[in-house]
Amino acid sequence: MMEIITNTLDFQLNRDTAVAMGKFDGLHVGHRELLGRILKQRDRGLAPCVFTFDPSPAVFFGFSDGKELMSRQEKHQAFKEMGVEVLIEFPLTRETAAMSPETFIKEVLAGRLKCAYVAAGEDVSFGDRGAGNAQLLRRMGTECGFEAQTIKKIKVHGREVSSTYVRKCVESGRMEEAACLLGSPYTVSGRVCHGAARGATFDMPTANLPFPQDRLAPPFGVYFSRVAHGGKSYAAISNVGCKPTVTDAGRVGVETYLYDFAGNLYDEDIAVQLLAFHRPERRFESVEALKRQLRADREAGREYWEKGNNS
Repeated sequence: MMEIITNTLDFQLNRDTAVAMGKFDGLHVGHRELLGRILKQRDRGLAPCVFTFDPSPAVFFGFSDGKELMSRQEKHQAFKEMGVEVLIEFPLTRETAAMSPETFIKEVLAGRLKCAYVAAGEDVSFGDRGAGNAQLLRRMGTECGFEAQTIKKIKVHGREVSSTYVRKCVESGRMEEAACLLGSPYTVSGRVCHGAARGATFDMPTANLPFPQDRLAPPFGVYFSRVAHGGKSYAAISNVGCKPTVTDAGRVGVETYLYDFAGNLYDEDIAVQLLAFHRPERRFESVEALKRQLRADREAGREYWEKGNNS
Protein backbone atom coordinates (compact mmCIF):
# COMPACT_ATOMS: atom_id res chain seq x y z
CA MET A 1 0.00 0.00 0.00
CA MET A 2 1.35 3.42 -0.99
CA GLU A 3 0.88 6.24 1.51
CA ILE A 4 -0.33 9.44 -0.16
CA ILE A 5 0.16 12.73 1.68
CA THR A 6 -1.65 15.54 -0.12
CA ASN A 7 -3.21 18.93 0.54
CA THR A 8 -1.47 19.37 3.89
CA LEU A 9 1.69 20.84 5.35
CA ASP A 10 1.14 19.03 8.62
CA PHE A 11 3.05 15.78 8.18
CA GLN A 12 6.12 14.07 9.56
CA LEU A 13 7.45 10.77 8.26
CA ASN A 14 8.64 8.28 10.85
CA ARG A 15 11.15 6.37 8.71
CA ASP A 16 14.22 7.22 6.69
CA THR A 17 13.48 7.79 3.02
CA ALA A 18 15.00 7.89 -0.44
CA VAL A 19 13.34 10.81 -2.21
CA ALA A 20 12.85 11.48 -5.92
CA MET A 21 12.09 15.14 -6.61
CA GLY A 22 10.36 16.22 -9.81
CA LYS A 23 7.28 17.45 -11.63
CA PHE A 24 6.51 13.99 -13.06
CA ASP A 25 4.32 15.24 -15.90
CA GLY A 26 3.96 11.78 -17.33
CA LEU A 27 6.51 9.10 -16.53
CA HIS A 28 9.02 9.27 -19.36
CA VAL A 29 12.28 7.32 -19.46
CA GLY A 30 14.09 10.08 -17.55
CA HIS A 31 11.56 9.91 -14.74
CA ARG A 32 11.85 6.14 -14.69
CA GLU A 33 15.62 6.41 -14.30
CA LEU A 34 15.08 8.78 -11.37
CA LEU A 35 12.59 6.42 -9.74
CA GLY A 36 14.89 3.47 -10.32
CA ARG A 37 17.56 5.20 -8.25
CA ILE A 38 15.32 5.54 -5.18
CA LEU A 39 13.90 2.03 -5.54
CA LYS A 40 17.44 0.65 -5.32
CA GLN A 41 17.82 2.36 -1.95
CA ARG A 42 15.42 -0.14 -0.39
CA ASP A 43 18.48 -2.36 -0.05
CA ARG A 44 19.70 0.20 2.54
CA GLY A 45 16.37 0.07 4.37
CA LEU A 46 15.12 3.38 2.93
CA ALA A 47 11.47 3.86 1.96
CA PRO A 48 11.14 5.03 -1.69
CA CYS A 49 9.37 8.39 -1.65
CA VAL A 50 8.24 10.68 -4.48
CA PHE A 51 8.06 14.41 -3.78
CA THR A 52 6.19 16.72 -6.13
CA PHE A 53 4.40 20.05 -5.91
CA ASP A 54 0.63 20.40 -6.23
CA PRO A 55 -0.22 22.28 -8.33
CA SER A 56 2.93 22.21 -10.42
CA PRO A 57 4.93 25.45 -10.54
CA ALA A 58 3.95 25.86 -14.21
CA VAL A 59 0.26 25.79 -13.32
CA PHE A 60 0.66 27.87 -10.15
CA PHE A 61 2.50 30.67 -11.97
CA GLY A 62 0.14 30.56 -14.96
CA PHE A 63 2.45 29.03 -17.56
CA SER A 64 0.34 25.89 -18.10
CA ASP A 65 -3.36 25.03 -18.41
CA GLY A 66 -2.89 21.96 -16.23
CA LYS A 67 -3.39 19.37 -18.98
CA GLU A 68 -0.89 16.60 -18.19
CA LEU A 69 0.40 13.46 -19.84
CA MET A 70 -1.18 11.29 -17.14
CA SER A 71 -4.20 11.85 -14.94
CA ARG A 72 -3.60 12.03 -11.22
CA GLN A 73 -5.25 8.64 -10.73
CA GLU A 74 -3.11 7.05 -13.46
CA LYS A 75 0.03 8.55 -11.97
CA HIS A 76 -0.83 7.25 -8.50
CA GLN A 77 -1.39 3.77 -9.91
CA ALA A 78 1.90 3.83 -11.82
CA PHE A 79 3.88 4.93 -8.74
CA LYS A 80 2.21 2.20 -6.69
CA GLU A 81 2.96 -0.51 -9.27
CA MET A 82 6.61 0.57 -9.45
CA GLY A 83 7.04 0.14 -5.70
CA VAL A 84 6.91 3.72 -4.40
CA GLU A 85 5.93 3.61 -0.72
CA VAL A 86 5.23 7.30 -0.02
CA LEU A 87 3.93 10.03 -2.33
CA ILE A 88 4.11 13.64 -1.17
CA GLU A 89 1.99 16.13 -3.12
CA PHE A 90 3.29 19.25 -1.41
CA PRO A 91 0.86 22.21 -1.55
CA LEU A 92 2.29 25.06 -3.59
CA THR A 93 0.95 28.32 -2.19
CA ARG A 94 2.21 31.90 -1.99
CA GLU A 95 3.82 31.02 1.34
CA THR A 96 5.46 27.76 0.30
CA ALA A 97 6.56 29.23 -3.05
CA ALA A 98 8.38 31.98 -1.12
CA MET A 99 10.26 29.53 1.10
CA SER A 100 14.01 29.92 0.78
CA PRO A 101 15.84 26.98 -0.84
CA GLU A 102 17.88 26.46 2.33
CA THR A 103 14.75 26.33 4.50
CA PHE A 104 13.13 23.88 2.08
CA ILE A 105 16.12 21.54 2.29
CA LYS A 106 16.47 21.72 6.06
CA GLU A 107 12.81 21.73 7.13
CA VAL A 108 11.11 19.71 4.40
CA LEU A 109 13.64 17.28 2.92
CA ALA A 110 15.85 16.64 5.96
CA GLY A 111 13.18 17.41 8.56
CA ARG A 112 9.73 16.19 7.59
CA LEU A 113 10.80 13.62 4.99
CA LYS A 114 13.77 12.26 7.00
CA CYS A 115 15.61 11.79 3.71
CA ALA A 116 18.87 9.87 3.67
CA TYR A 117 19.08 9.99 -0.12
CA VAL A 118 17.69 12.43 -2.71
CA ALA A 119 17.63 11.99 -6.49
CA ALA A 120 16.76 14.83 -8.85
CA GLY A 121 17.45 15.98 -12.37
CA GLU A 122 20.43 18.25 -13.07
CA ASP A 123 17.93 21.00 -13.93
CA VAL A 124 16.09 20.75 -10.60
CA SER A 125 14.85 24.05 -9.15
CA PHE A 126 13.08 24.80 -5.89
CA GLY A 127 12.53 27.50 -3.31
CA ASP A 128 11.85 31.21 -3.73
CA ARG A 129 12.06 32.20 -7.42
CA GLY A 130 13.44 28.73 -8.20
CA ALA A 131 16.80 29.76 -6.71
CA GLY A 132 17.55 26.29 -5.38
CA ASN A 133 19.53 24.16 -7.82
CA ALA A 134 21.47 20.92 -8.11
CA GLN A 135 24.69 22.42 -6.75
CA LEU A 136 22.96 23.73 -3.62
CA LEU A 137 21.17 20.42 -3.11
CA ARG A 138 24.42 18.46 -3.20
CA ARG A 139 26.26 20.91 -0.94
CA MET A 140 23.53 21.12 1.68
CA GLY A 141 22.97 17.40 1.49
CA THR A 142 26.46 16.94 2.87
CA GLU A 143 25.73 19.49 5.62
CA CYS A 144 22.36 17.96 6.52
CA GLY A 145 23.49 14.34 6.46
CA PHE A 146 21.90 12.99 3.28
CA GLU A 147 23.31 11.92 -0.07
CA ALA A 148 22.11 14.00 -3.03
CA GLN A 149 22.50 12.57 -6.51
CA THR A 150 21.61 14.65 -9.56
CA ILE A 151 21.08 12.95 -12.88
CA LYS A 152 21.73 14.20 -16.40
CA LYS A 153 18.91 14.08 -18.92
CA ILE A 154 18.59 10.87 -20.90
CA LYS A 155 18.90 11.19 -24.68
CA VAL A 156 16.83 9.31 -27.25
CA HIS A 157 17.96 9.55 -30.88
CA GLY A 158 20.42 12.23 -29.81
CA ARG A 159 17.81 14.51 -28.21
CA GLU A 160 17.27 15.12 -24.50
CA VAL A 161 14.06 13.60 -23.16
CA SER A 162 11.75 16.00 -21.35
CA SER A 163 8.03 16.30 -20.65
CA THR A 164 7.96 19.25 -23.08
CA TYR A 165 9.38 17.04 -25.84
CA VAL A 166 6.84 14.29 -25.09
CA ARG A 167 3.98 16.81 -25.07
CA LYS A 168 4.98 18.12 -28.51
CA CYS A 169 4.94 14.56 -29.85
CA VAL A 170 1.48 13.88 -28.43
CA GLU A 171 0.06 17.23 -29.57
CA SER A 172 1.21 16.54 -33.13
CA GLY A 173 0.08 12.88 -33.19
CA ARG A 174 3.57 11.39 -33.29
CA MET A 175 2.54 8.50 -31.08
CA GLU A 176 5.37 6.11 -31.98
CA GLU A 177 7.92 8.77 -31.03
CA ALA A 178 6.03 9.53 -27.82
CA ALA A 179 6.09 5.83 -26.92
CA CYS A 180 9.89 5.74 -27.30
CA LEU A 181 10.22 8.66 -24.89
CA LEU A 182 7.69 7.35 -22.39
CA GLY A 183 8.95 3.78 -22.47
CA SER A 184 5.39 2.64 -23.27
CA PRO A 185 2.51 3.83 -25.50
CA TYR A 186 0.48 6.93 -24.65
CA THR A 187 -2.46 5.46 -22.75
CA VAL A 188 -5.93 6.58 -21.72
CA SER A 189 -7.50 4.58 -18.88
CA GLY A 190 -10.98 4.61 -17.46
CA ARG A 191 -14.30 2.86 -16.95
CA VAL A 192 -16.32 2.02 -20.03
CA CYS A 193 -19.50 4.05 -20.12
CA HIS A 194 -22.76 3.69 -22.03
CA GLY A 195 -22.83 5.60 -25.29
CA ALA A 196 -25.53 5.98 -27.94
CA ALA A 197 -24.84 2.40 -29.17
CA ARG A 198 -24.48 3.66 -32.75
CA GLY A 199 -21.39 1.51 -33.25
CA ALA A 200 -23.49 -1.65 -33.02
CA THR A 201 -25.77 -0.36 -35.80
CA PHE A 202 -22.65 0.18 -37.93
CA ASP A 203 -21.53 -3.42 -37.22
CA MET A 204 -18.68 -1.92 -35.15
CA PRO A 205 -19.63 -2.13 -31.45
CA THR A 206 -17.31 0.09 -29.44
CA ALA A 207 -16.14 0.65 -25.89
CA ASN A 208 -16.49 4.30 -24.89
CA LEU A 209 -14.35 6.24 -22.42
CA PRO A 210 -14.73 9.91 -21.54
CA PHE A 211 -11.42 11.65 -22.17
CA PRO A 212 -10.10 12.83 -18.76
CA GLN A 213 -10.38 16.60 -18.45
CA ASP A 214 -6.91 16.89 -16.91
CA ARG A 215 -5.23 14.96 -19.74
CA LEU A 216 -3.40 16.33 -22.76
CA ALA A 217 -5.36 15.22 -25.84
CA PRO A 218 -3.67 14.19 -29.09
CA PRO A 219 -5.11 15.46 -32.39
CA PHE A 220 -8.70 14.34 -32.89
CA GLY A 221 -8.84 11.39 -35.22
CA VAL A 222 -8.53 7.64 -35.66
CA TYR A 223 -5.66 5.70 -34.12
CA PHE A 224 -4.43 2.14 -34.31
CA SER A 225 -4.56 1.05 -30.71
CA ARG A 226 -4.32 -1.75 -28.18
CA VAL A 227 -6.66 -2.40 -25.26
CA ALA A 228 -5.60 -3.95 -21.97
CA HIS A 229 -8.38 -5.57 -19.96
CA GLY A 230 -8.49 -8.38 -17.45
CA GLY A 231 -4.85 -9.31 -17.94
CA LYS A 232 -5.27 -9.65 -21.71
CA SER A 233 -4.39 -7.43 -24.66
CA TYR A 234 -6.54 -6.86 -27.74
CA ALA A 235 -5.78 -5.31 -31.12
CA ALA A 236 -8.05 -2.34 -31.63
CA ILE A 237 -8.77 0.89 -33.47
CA SER A 238 -9.88 4.04 -31.64
CA ASN A 239 -11.40 7.41 -32.40
CA VAL A 240 -10.40 10.32 -30.18
CA GLY A 241 -12.70 13.29 -30.54
CA CYS A 242 -16.30 14.52 -30.59
CA LYS A 243 -17.91 12.40 -33.37
CA PRO A 244 -19.09 15.48 -35.31
CA THR A 245 -21.16 13.54 -37.88
CA VAL A 246 -23.54 11.99 -35.34
CA THR A 247 -23.52 14.40 -32.38
CA ASP A 248 -23.36 18.09 -31.58
CA ALA A 249 -22.62 17.49 -27.89
CA GLY A 250 -18.95 18.40 -28.25
CA ARG A 251 -17.82 16.03 -25.50
CA VAL A 252 -14.39 14.52 -26.04
CA GLY A 253 -14.21 10.76 -25.78
CA VAL A 254 -12.26 7.69 -26.84
CA GLU A 255 -14.38 5.24 -28.84
CA THR A 256 -12.66 1.91 -29.43
CA TYR A 257 -13.45 -1.13 -31.57
CA LEU A 258 -11.71 -4.32 -30.40
CA TYR A 259 -10.78 -6.96 -32.95
CA ASP A 260 -11.48 -10.57 -32.02
CA PHE A 261 -13.32 -9.72 -28.83
CA ALA A 262 -16.75 -10.90 -27.77
CA GLY A 263 -18.27 -9.73 -24.52
CA ASN A 264 -19.66 -6.82 -22.57
CA LEU A 265 -17.25 -4.17 -21.33
CA TYR A 266 -19.77 -1.77 -19.82
CA ASP A 267 -18.63 -0.55 -16.40
CA GLU A 268 -15.32 -2.40 -16.81
CA ASP A 269 -11.92 -0.70 -16.45
CA ILE A 270 -9.78 -0.71 -19.58
CA ALA A 271 -6.57 0.96 -20.79
CA VAL A 272 -6.42 2.16 -24.40
CA GLN A 273 -2.90 2.50 -25.80
CA LEU A 274 -2.77 4.88 -28.78
CA LEU A 275 -0.08 3.40 -31.02
CA ALA A 276 -0.19 5.26 -34.34
CA PHE A 277 -2.23 8.04 -35.96
CA HIS A 278 -4.33 6.87 -38.93
CA ARG A 279 -6.46 9.82 -40.07
CA PRO A 280 -7.95 13.06 -38.70
CA GLU A 281 -11.51 13.25 -37.43
CA ARG A 282 -13.92 15.01 -39.78
CA ARG A 283 -17.61 15.57 -40.39
CA PHE A 284 -19.08 13.41 -43.17
CA GLU A 285 -21.87 14.51 -45.49
CA SER A 286 -24.06 11.60 -44.42
CA VAL A 287 -24.24 8.68 -42.02
CA GLU A 288 -23.79 6.32 -44.98
CA ALA A 289 -20.51 8.06 -45.88
CA LEU A 290 -19.41 7.67 -42.27
CA LYS A 291 -20.24 3.95 -42.35
CA ARG A 292 -18.15 3.48 -45.50
CA GLN A 293 -15.21 5.24 -43.86
CA LEU A 294 -15.52 3.18 -40.69
CA ARG A 295 -15.41 -0.04 -42.70
CA ALA A 296 -12.28 1.24 -44.46
CA ASP A 297 -10.75 2.18 -41.10
CA ARG A 298 -11.48 -1.28 -39.73
CA GLU A 299 -9.74 -2.93 -42.69
CA ALA A 300 -6.77 -0.56 -42.39
CA GLY A 301 -6.49 -1.61 -38.74
CA ARG A 302 -6.47 -5.28 -39.71
CA GLU A 303 -3.68 -4.61 -42.20
CA TYR A 304 -1.73 -2.72 -39.52
CA TRP A 305 -1.90 -5.69 -37.14
CA GLU A 306 -1.28 -8.29 -39.85
CA LYS A 307 1.97 -6.50 -40.69
CA GLY A 308 3.23 -7.45 -37.24
CA ASN A 309 2.71 -4.19 -35.34
CA ASN A 310 2.09 -6.11 -32.12
CA SER A 311 5.18 -5.41 -30.05
